[in-house]
Amino acid sequence: MYNVAFVHDDKCIAEKGCRLCIMYCPEADTILLDPKKKKAMVVLPRCKGCDLCMVVCSTHNAISMHPVNQSTGEIILESEQTESAGMGQAYSG
Repeated sequence: MYNVAFVHDDKCIAEKGCRLCIMYCPEADTILLDPKKKKAMVVLPRCKGCDLCMVVCSTHNAISMHPVNQSTGEIILESEQTESAGMGQAYSG
């Protein structure tokens, strides 16, 4: 099981100009600005679970990491975070 990032809209301040998670995500086009909500959003199939976005958002705690159901590809929000992928694991082919 692996983790992916989840943005909590009630804590995200992207509409005020914060785009740190978008800028620092090492995987291109994984965290985007939702044009309707003006909040950050994660493209789940692209997320490698490196948790860098969670680190840069530590002031607002708007991002948390959650496991994904491997058979359905859906995020399991009620579940505790499992072990994070190291950068080498997340990007090793």
